[in-house]
Amino acid sequence: MNVFIIGTGLIGGSFAIDIKAAFNEALIYGIDQNEENLNKALALGVIDNKASLKGLKDATIVIIAIPVDATVTIISEVLDVVSDDCLVFDVGSTKQKLCEVVSNHHKRRNYLAAHPIAGTEFSGPEAAVANLYRGKTNIVCEVEKTAFKLQEKGMEIFSRLGMRIRYMDPVSHDKHIAYVSHLSHISSFMLGKTVIEKEKNERDIFDMAGSGFASTVRLAKSSPAMWAPIFKHNKENVIETLQEYITNLTQFKELMEKDDFDEIYKEMESTNHIKSILKGIN
Repeated sequence: MNVFIIGTGLIGGSFAIDIKAAFNEALIYGIDQNEENLNKALALGVIDNKASLKGLKDATIVIIAIPVDATVTIISEVLDVVSDDCLVFDVGSTKQKLCEVVSNHHKRRNYLAAHPIAGTEFSGPEAAVANLYRGKTNIVCEVEKTAFKLQEKGMEIFSRLGMRIRYMDPVSHDKHIAYVSHLSHISSFMLGKTVIEKEKNERDIFDMAGSGFASTVRLAKSSPAMWAPIFKHNKENVIETLQEYITNLTQFKELMEKDDFDEIYKEMESTNHIKSILKGIN
């Protein structure tokens, strides 16, 4: 099984590690515009060989693990090269625009739109880890547009890697993911910005930062090269979620100004219900 991974960073590299462990016959080929990343991936044993897009004609599986804007640009070229028996899937955090781009491609049946909800705040081949996807949800969109035998090939990979599968249309996916992923990253980036600006005048602030701050701002360490295109592609949904978030923050501020701490207590108590919703999620 010849597995070509376009993008040898955290996400693509972690797929490489797990696929090599799950499929003894798998040979992993890496494609990356960043030659340094490609060399690191090879030196670390994440990939077995370097490759180029021309080599995709020999691929059994192609995994596109690059920023979503780059995926939209390259997806048609990838489909043009692969054989009829090759499965191509991406791992991007937005799906509507990508599915629209490939909708009329003559090899649309070779493509599976996927979004494994997994990752860390780190990037690059050195960030790749084993079992990143075990127990994680993988959202698959427009599965009916992928050839059945290629669906089966993809599901076998996802199953062996320990992922749970959810099916969703691209529009719903992008709307829901804006709330549960994109908004949290924006919040983290802006919290980090606020504290950094304050730190200019109060040098001791980071010495006082506890685990609560560290966990909340963790996502601010994520790659801007990956997240800026996501916000661009999901602009309308992100703006909608931001507006709702800003409204809640403003209401909280107004309660503080009114010294209405009984209502603040009720707001927090009501929100505690999220503990039961998120129970068991890593």
